[in-house]
Amino acid sequence: MTLPMSDPTAWATAMNNLGMAPLGIAGQPILPDFDPALGMMTGIPPITPMMPGLGIVPPPIPPDMPVVKEIIHCKSCTLFPPNPNLPPPATRERPPGCKTVFVGGLPENGTEQIIVEVFEQCGEIIAIRKSKKNFCHIRFAEEYMVDKALYLSGYRIRLGSSTDKKDTGRLHVDFAQARDDLYEWECKQRMLAREERHRRRMEEERLRPPSPPPVVHYSDHECSIVAEKLKDDSKFSEAVQTLLTWIERGEVNRRSANNFYSMIQSANSHVRRLVNEKAAHEKDMEEAKEKFKQALSGILIQFEQIVAVYHSASKQKAWDHFTKAQRKNISVWCKQAEEIRNIHNDELMGIRREEEMEMSDDEIEETTETKETEESALVSQAEALKEENDSLRWQLDAYRNEVELLKQEQGKAHREDDPNKEQQLKLLQQALQGMQQHLLKLQEEYKRKEAELEKIKDDKLQVEKMLENLKEKESCASRLCASSQDSDYPLEKTLNSCPIKSEREALLVGIISTFLHVHPFGASIEYICSYLHRLDNKICTSDVECLMSRLQHTFKQEMTGVGASLEKRWKFCGFEGLKLT
Repeated sequence: MTLPMSDPTAWATAMNNLGMAPLGIAGQPILPDFDPALGMMTGIPPITPMMPGLGIVPPPIPPDMPVVKEIIHCKSCTLFPPNPNLPPPATRERPPGCKTVFVGGLPENGTEQIIVEVFEQCGEIIAIRKSKKNFCHIRFAEEYMVDKALYLSGYRIRLGSSTDKKDTGRLHVDFAQARDDLYEWECKQRMLAREERHRRRMEEERLRPPSPPPVVHYSDHECSIVAEKLKDDSKFSEAVQTLLTWIERGEVNRRSANNFYSMIQSANSHVRRLVNEKAAHEKDMEEAKEKFKQALSGILIQFEQIVAVYHSASKQKAWDHFTKAQRKNISVWCKQAEEIRNIHNDELMGIRREEEMEMSDDEIEETTETKETEESALVSQAEALKEENDSLRWQLDAYRNEVELLKQEQGKAHREDDPNKEQQLKLLQQALQGMQQHLLKLQEEYKRKEAELEKIKDDKLQVEKMLENLKEKESCASRLCASSQDSDYPLEKTLNSCPIKSEREALLVGIISTFLHVHPFGASIEYICSYLHRLDNKICTSDVECLMSRLQHTFKQEMTGVGASLEKRWKFCGFEGLKLT
């Protein structure tokens, strides 16, 4: 949708004065030869509600960047942009799934048709709820349309060309919370959650290892099939698994015992076959070992020949004719070949030693030929050593000629390496100092730990002494208690005959007597115990009643009331009991 503009030439001039590229509503440049250096402010692009890219939520605009809005012309009204220097209008927090906006500041003479005409540019309108107090709620089809509608917040609206107050207003557009939007958003979230759960379930099922095939239940027919499979070498593993499952399930009984025995016997017949297969594989392995040994010995012979070539080239007859670089290469090649030859020779000797260890006494007689080959290999090695000694003698004579040159080169190298060595020495000294400091710290920590350990030991000794003193005191107290018990034995008898057995009971008797003396008409046992519970929660009702029943001259129980109001009450009769006793 394209909107008309009042004066393209004036608009382009104003944009040029501000230092912005003049653009139309659709985003096309109005002045192709625009020079941004001529304006006062650069880098401020115009923003229009219908420009491409506003179909989605626009990126956030920096707060210090002014927004330039255009005049929007409609059929019945005109929208004038707000002052760009004013702060953006405030909005509430966006509700989830918001498709409804609140529009305030409408003209008093504004109709629903004018509202549709202004806001249908933002997108499809589903419903409009207009109030008599110059505001309305508009529900759009999609969420991104709400962002386009918010762009119109702050615009001044004028109906036609009238300047009447009832025909003008300032639009305020804000998010609105609607139950329909929230319900649709929750439905959408539930659908996404279901899709995610389904995707995860499918992924788990894809990654789950396949379950083993089910084992059929035992029957005579299946038993005959399994028995035939047990006789076939290719199907033996499958049949044995089925047989094992049947036995573990408990399918063996008196009727099927013979069938199972025959199947077990068939499984046992495969033992000989497996042993024969193992022997065949072992034979193949021995043949492969023999081939490997033969190939390794052939390789070793060729290495000996190559080393002999190097040694013959190192003799003085040929050595003097080579250049220095050629001699160096030949010596390096000779060393590499000797190392590889020694490695292969050690490997071959190790294989032979293993064979000797595995051999039994009967097999020793059959290995005479291998011993002869070993002896021949040793003889060849001795000859090779002799040739090496001869070549070394010739090499000594050749090296004497090069000693002077090497000394000169080494002198130069030492001169060049002096600064490097000094740097290395400095680094080593720094490292040693760091190690010494670390050792000193460790020694200090060790001494501190030792002091703490000694302190702990002293504390432990003091605690042990205190324990011993306490034990001695306890033993003395126990002896005193024993002697006091022996002396107070006749008193216990007299106390046992007394109705009050402890000091606690005596205190209870005193408290109860005081309580009942205040209540001359008596009190129930529940009332008495409720009073005692304020003093001690551990007092039991049955213990109190038993104590009062033992003291017949101090407390007495009477029945009061008639019929349903019959109640037992305790009264204090200590003054009367004193006269009787």
